[in-house]
Amino acid sequence: MTMKKKLLALLIVVTIAFASCAELMKTLESVTTEIPLTEAEVAEGLKEALITGARNSASRLGAENGYFGDEVIKIFLPEEAHVIVENISRLPGGEELVQDVILSINRAAEDAARDVAPIFVGSVRQMTIGDAFGILNGEDDAATQYLHGTTYNELFNLYSPKIQISIAKPLIGNISAQDSWDALTEKWNKIANTIAGKIAGLQPVETDLADYLTHKALDGMFIKVAEEEFKIRKEVSARISPLLQKVFGSLDN
Repeated sequence: MTMKKKLLALLIVVTIAFASCAELMKTLESVTTEIPLTEAEVAEGLKEALITGARNSASRLGAENGYFGDEVIKIFLPEEAHVIVENISRLPGGEELVQDVILSINRAAEDAARDVAPIFVGSVRQMTIGDAFGILNGEDDAATQYLHGTTYNELFNLYSPKIQISIAKPLIGNISAQDSWDALTEKWNKIANTIAGKIAGLQPVETDLADYLTHKALDGMFIKVAEEEFKIRKEVSARISPLLQKVFGSLDN
C-alpha cells in the first residue's frame, strides 16, 4: 500500500471514530437526561412540594393582614347583611363599627391560619404512590385539589370556633354581629314566609353566618395554596431543592 493510500485509510478511520464518539456522547446525554423518575422520587418530590406550598401559604395568611390586606381573599359579610350594614352605617360611628366587625372576622381567620400547616403535613404523609403520579401529571392545581379533599373538614373544625368567637363579641349596645344577623334574618324570614311574601317571590335566608364566614376563609386559604403550587410547576426559581427541580423539571419538556 502506497503512503498516499495509507494516509487516506487513516483519515477515514479517524473520521469514523470522531463521528462515532459524537454519536456516543449524544446517546449518553440522552440517556442521562431521560432516566425516568422512580416512584419514590415522585412521591417524595410531591410531598416536599405540598409541604412547602402549604407552609408558605399558612405563613402568609397567618401574618397580620394576611386576609384583611388581600383584596382577593378578604372576608366580607354575606350579601344578605347589606341591610344591617346600610342601617348601622347611618348611625354616628356606625361605619367604623362595620369595619371593626369585618376586621375582627379577618383577624380570626388569620389566627386560624397559623395552625393549618400541621393538618396539611399530616395529609401529605399519607399520600400514596398513585396519588403522587396523579398529582404530577394532573392539572395545575391537582395538588391543591388533593389537599382540599383530604383536609377540608379538619380545617373547617379548626377555623369555625375562632370565627364564632369573633362574631359573638359584643359590639354596639352589647349586640354582636351574630345577634344582629339573627335578628335580621328572623324578621326577613317571617315576611318571606307570608302569603304576600311568597307571591312577591321573596326567598327565606337560611345562611348560617359562622358557617358562611368559615367557608369563605377556607376558600381564601386554598386560593393561596393553588398559587404556591402554580409557582412550583411553572417557575424554576420556586423549586428550591434538587428533588423538586428533577420532579417538576420532568414536566417542562
